[in-house]
Amino acid sequence: MTTLQGKTLFITGASRGIGLAIALRAARDGANIAIAAKTTEPHPKLPGTIYTAAEEIEKAGGKALPLVVDVREEIQVREAIEKTAAHFGSLDIVVNNASAISLTDSQATDMKRFDLMHQINARGTFMVSKFAVPFLAKAENPHILMLSPPLDMKEKWFAASTAYTMAKFGMSMVVLGLAGELRRKGIAVNALWPRTTIATAAVKNLLGGDALMQASRTPDILADAAHMIFCKPAKSFTGNFIIDDTFLYENGVREFDHYRVDPSVALMEDFFVPAESVAPVSLKPVG
Repeated sequence: MTTLQGKTLFITGASRGIGLAIALRAARDGANIAIAAKTTEPHPKLPGTIYTAAEEIEKAGGKALPLVVDVREEIQVREAIEKTAAHFGSLDIVVNNASAISLTDSQATDMKRFDLMHQINARGTFMVSKFAVPFLAKAENPHILMLSPPLDMKEKWFAASTAYTMAKFGMSMVVLGLAGELRRKGIAVNALWPRTTIATAAVKNLLGGDALMQASRTPDILADAAHMIFCKPAKSFTGNFIIDDTFLYENGVREFDHYRVDPSVALMEDFFVPAESVAPVSLKPVG
């Protein structure tokens, strides 16, 4: 399979950033996209709402269904998945992209923030996947994809931000478990993670401002990798923890500079990339 034409995707957190990029890549094939996110009104620091995302998806060639969904709320999640399948006639792909982050140590992490990260990252991912399974089981080539890292259990990933790492690795533990559980049903469950930081509002506002944005790749690299994953046979391509550029390189991609925000700046490696994972192309400045 090389196209997602006519396929239906349910993407959490798809109003902006990585989720929207994945949606737009699928839309260019003529896919149907359910935008499951909370943002209905413009935010001063966070561009995009479910409605502006829907407009972009339609302009790109897809069909959009904007849905107000808080992935912490069971009724909202269940009804949104049912509405997606009823509206488009099927559900083929689920992308668990919604995530909360706080890079704080134990003493600086308040319990409300701890709960939020676990409710969205781990519990939300589990719940969205759980309720989607009965619909995915009817699809021809069903996929569940988590935007979560390899389970590289090293102290260095936990020491500075135990709560966030626990929550993010919780998403990956869902991958590990569901890949085994759903293999007999022919539903693929995989994880995708960037080698470098990605130019999103979260990176700009929470992590490193404009300087880190310049040292990042665009969300398009994850969108292209996700598209390639969805075109893989679900029955055999499952249980993988994928680093974006390695996966693209292994599948024939050789040109990566167009993903850079600023080619003259060295790329910054993201959290959670295992030390044994070697970049297939240089991360140094171009030229």
